[in-house]
Amino acid sequence: MITAEDLAYCRAAIAEGSHSFDVASRILPRSVRDPALALYAFCRISDDAVDLSCNKAHAVLDLSARLDRIYSGAPVDYPADRAFAAVVRDFEMPRALPEALLEGLAWDATERRYHSLSDLRSYSARVASAVGAMMCVLMGVRSGDALARACDLGVAMQLTNIARDVGEDARAGRIYLPLDWLAEEGVDPDRLLADPRISPALRRINRRLLAEARRLYVRSEAGVSQLPFISRAGILAARHCYDAIGGAVARRGYDGITQRAYTTRGQKLGLLSYAALQAMIITLAPRCPILFAPPLEETRFLVEAAAQRQADKKGWSDQVISVLAQLEAQDRSHALEAKL
Repeated sequence: MITAEDLAYCRAAIAEGSHSFDVASRILPRSVRDPALALYAFCRISDDAVDLSCNKAHAVLDLSARLDRIYSGAPVDYPADRAFAAVVRDFEMPRALPEALLEGLAWDATERRYHSLSDLRSYSARVASAVGAMMCVLMGVRSGDALARACDLGVAMQLTNIARDVGEDARAGRIYLPLDWLAEEGVDPDRLLADPRISPALRRINRRLLAEARRLYVRSEAGVSQLPFISRAGILAARHCYDAIGGAVARRGYDGITQRAYTTRGQKLGLLSYAALQAMIITLAPRCPILFAPPLEETRFLVEAAAQRQADKKGWSDQVISVLAQLEAQDRSHALEAKL
């Protein structure tokens, strides 16, 4: 069970680092909200640990050691780690899910670029859909159809974040837009990184990215009927708060560079009310056929993992071991450079 002290820390971390989830979580039932805060805090802090580190390879390797300790029942003596260890134990969280998140962070550390929309979905599956699948586990939902729609929502949210943060990412030396889309529009990725400026080509790319996000938001709603009734409004609120960010980008002419789009507190409160009403309508409506659409190929591994109970799984998958080995080599190289 999560202690009150650790939960307070997680709640504060989310209030500061994830405003949309902070608002949406307020209408989740406590039985889901508290472990969700622990889950999101661990994910948020892990992301920041890599993103803000001057040695990203070392930061990811440190996170991998922390995850090992969490699954061995001996977490690092730190609030977010202790809280997440309680979640893992209490909900039999399949290890493949946080492993997928760590793999996505490792991709960030290696400054991977994404050549196609499918590649970008694969990244989004790891850093966002993995969290959606873990949220389903917290709600006791392990149906493949519901998990597939939760993963759709995760990808949609991440695509929205990418569209919003094109300029911010470029100024930090990162690029997530599909390289084949950039090539089609005649945009040089290296020039974009060197001098991020809005252009008609980038507006078209962002419009295309947000159209894909919107398609997945719509698909995701079909899965809400499979969630416990008391959790539906909270998940719908999160869906609408993130989609509203995409709407703000669209109203600015799909400009993700000049300034960061956001939603106001008033808008968020309005979306909470709308989500509560929609949750009631979904309860009365017939089951939507979209519920049974197959998962995205890029998220299928998460759906299969979350449907099982593997909280005590030991070791890393071969895919994760490969990227960790790459990071170890990168870390040793940094250490050698520091000595010279």
